[in-house]
Amino acid sequence: MNNIGIMQGRLSPAKGDLIQWYPVDTWESEFYLAKELGLVCIEWVFQKNTANENLISTDSGIKKILDTSYKSNVQILSITADYYMEENLISQSGEINNNNLIHLEWLLSQAKKLDARYVMTPFVDGSSLKTSNQHESLIMLLKKLIPLLEKSRIELHMETDLHPKLWSSILSQVNHPLIRACYDIGDRASLGYDLDLEFMLLSEFIGSVHVKDRPLNSTTVPLGQGNANFHKIFKLIKKTNFNNPFIIQSARNNQISIREWGIENKQFIEKLI
Repeated sequence: MNNIGIMQGRLSPAKGDLIQWYPVDTWESEFYLAKELGLVCIEWVFQKNTANENLISTDSGIKKILDTSYKSNVQILSITADYYMEENLISQSGEINNNNLIHLEWLLSQAKKLDARYVMTPFVDGSSLKTSNQHESLIMLLKKLIPLLEKSRIELHMETDLHPKLWSSILSQVNHPLIRACYDIGDRASLGYDLDLEFMLLSEFIGSVHVKDRPLNSTTVPLGQGNANFHKIFKLIKKTNFNNPFIIQSARNNQISIREWGIENKQFIEKLI
């Protein structure tokens, strides 16, 4: 419960109004700042607009990541695949996009080379699943992926904006230990779902946790300034079998240094733990 990591890009200088991006020029320095802050891992970011520049796209790039990870003693345990928020795995009409499924299979193979534990695919915003056809296709997609996940021993985690009853129903129908839920504290808080219901239905499926805060129906804010009931959430998490690092994904504070921001966020989580 005391392992804390951070989303890639959060330890780099701000880039306009972007909240999350792949830091092409500063990725390496993030490892050493993470080490200084006592963070155990960085969650790697893979996006469409920088896919060709992303080091996980080539074996030589993966070697650079592994070398830096070894020297800094900061691991890459996970990849957030924002790529599929633009290149949707399931279309608006509810069809599985086979080209993007093949791409995900490739990404899982790259994650294996990194010795990562899981890849997180978001089904929110541009990839949100709104219809029953999309929900059925998600079940089909996950079942198709099971043999590949078993072969690679890489977990697939999903973040969704689905109601907990629907999300738990989908996970129950697939019912596989390598297919898990990513519980994004801020995103779920912004949706206003009942916490007791969420954890009653989803606790057995939670494989990863993103720590951020959002007001109801609004955007990311610093921890403690939104709708998230952190004290209750962490009490509920402690009752589960969760054993992965908590990943800091909170809003920036450009009034203080990146190092100070990192310390504040880490201490916030440590007090909850």
